[in-house]
Amino acid sequence: MRPDAALTVLRDTVRDHPPVAFACSFSIEDVVLVHLIAAHGLDIRVFTLDTGRLPAETIELKHRISGRYGIEIACYRPEAMALAGASIETAPESIYGSLAARHECCHIRKVEPLKRALSGSGAWITGQRRAQSKTRATLPLSEWDEQNRIQKANPLAEWSTDDVWDFVRTNDVPYNRLYDRGYASIGCAPCTRPIAPGEDIRAGRWWWESPEHKECGIHRRMRI
Repeated sequence: MRPDAALTVLRDTVRDHPPVAFACSFSIEDVVLVHLIAAHGLDIRVFTLDTGRLPAETIELKHRISGRYGIEIACYRPEAMALAGASIETAPESIYGSLAARHECCHIRKVEPLKRALSGSGAWITGQRRAQSKTRATLPLSEWDEQNRIQKANPLAEWSTDDVWDFVRTNDVPYNRLYDRGYASIGCAPCTRPIAPGEDIRAGRWWWESPEHKECGIHRRMRI
């Protein structure tokens, strides 16, 4: 567990790149960050992306977190006009057979709302970790996000899964009840399933796709 190192990243980001926003998906990593932000009174705005496809357990957790820590969590939703003109609305099952359709869905429901959420911010905070997937294996603690033209900090990049759960249990942090049902990474309900013993931590996300494609687009990084 490395809470002091994570706090240093958070504080440095607030000092060097204000104003700072935190994109909270209510993952197990993100509730750790909410706890650190609230417990240490950090000047970081917390928001979430309500895709319209979130599990009921995630929505319920949002209310628990807000009540527990006394913080307001802004919600950013997809544009109704964008959804109305999208094929994924008339044929939602198309995401399972077409990578392009799945990317379109993620773009409308997550990527575009994120751009609105980050408008005017100097940096944003994420709960990404290197141990989560192949696409995040070289994740830095802080990086320039070219896609959003903003600094991006990943305070938990070096944490192991055990580090995260030890912190949650030690500090009695509220977490998504789906984790107790075999889920290891939680996103939109149609794109998330429990994992089997021995499977990769993100095997339950977009499980029908190859590992190198398992990102929604909000964390796209430049390839060298």
